[in-house]
Amino acid sequence: MKLKTKDLLTLAELTPKEFTQLIDYSILLKKELKNGTKPLLKNKTLTMIFQKPSTRTRISFETGMYQLGGHAINLSSDEMQLSRGESIEDTAKTLSRYTDCIMARVYDHSLLEKLSKSSTVPVINGLSDSFHPCQILADFMTIKEKKGKIKGLKIAWIGDGNNVCNSMIYGCALSDVKLSIATPKGFEPNKMVLKESEKFIDIDLTVDPIIAIKNADVVVTDTYTSIHTNDPKRIKHFLPKYQINQTLMNHASHNAIFMHCLPAKRENEVTSSVIDGPQSVVWDEAENRLHTQKALLASIIHA
Repeated sequence: MKLKTKDLLTLAELTPKEFTQLIDYSILLKKELKNGTKPLLKNKTLTMIFQKPSTRTRISFETGMYQLGGHAINLSSDEMQLSRGESIEDTAKTLSRYTDCIMARVYDHSLLEKLSKSSTVPVINGLSDSFHPCQILADFMTIKEKKGKIKGLKIAWIGDGNNVCNSMIYGCALSDVKLSIATPKGFEPNKMVLKESEKFIDIDLTVDPIIAIKNADVVVTDTYTSIHTNDPKRIKHFLPKYQINQTLMNHASHNAIFMHCLPAKRENEVTSSVIDGPQSVVWDEAENRLHTQKALLASIIHA
C-alpha cells in the first residue's frame, strides 16, 4: 500500500481507511516474516536522528529496514553538525540528497515540523513531546490481534495525558473506538487534539479511574515521569489513585487486556502483578513495533 501523506508527524495525517490498512498490513507482514520478508525497500536508506535514548524505536526501525532489504543509519544529534549550530532546515535539505526517509526522535515537536517543511523525503515522528504515532499503530495492531476487531471496543487511559495519550486519542478517532480518560486535574491531554477528535467520537474525561475503567476492553497507561517530564514531584499527583493494580483492573471487562508502551516504572503506574499477569500483552505490543514500523516504512517510502 501507499500513503497519500508525505510525512507521519501525527496520526491526524492519516485517513481512517489508511489507518485500518496499516494495521492489517502490519499483521500480514508479521505472518510473512516466518517465510522471509520480501525486500520491498532494497537499496533504500533510512536516516534516524535521536536527541534522546531509545530501545524499542531504534531497534524496531533498524531491524525493520534490514528485513525489508534496506539500510538504516543511526545518528545521535551530538554526532551531527546540529550540535555545532547547523540549522535543522539545512540538515533536512542535506539529508534529503542522501536518504529515502528520515525518522527523528526529538524533544520539541516543532523541530519535526521544521524538518518536514525543508525535507523533500518523508519524515516520521519517532516520538516528540507532543505525539508518539508509531506507538499507537503498534497498540491498535495488538488490539486487533487479541480482540479480533477494533471498532466498537472501549479503551480506558489511566494516568498522565501525555504524548502517547494524545496519539491514542487520534487513533481512537480514526477507528471508531470509545475512549475514557482518567487523569488528575491539570494533567489532561492536549485540548486541540480533544477538540479535533470529538468531531468523530465521544471521549469521556474524568478524574476518577474507576469510572473510566468500568467495562473497558483495553486498559492503557504510561509512566508519570519521562524524558520530557522528569520532575519526581509529579508522582504525588498520581499515586496511589491512578496506579493500575489488580483491584482497579477488576473494574474493567473480565477479559480486558492491559497495555503499556514501555519502559515501565514498576510499582508506580502499574504493579508487577498486572504487567506480568495474564491480562498483560505488553511484550506482544513491544514486538509489534517492529511489524508496524515495517508496514509504515514500506507504505511511506515510494519506489
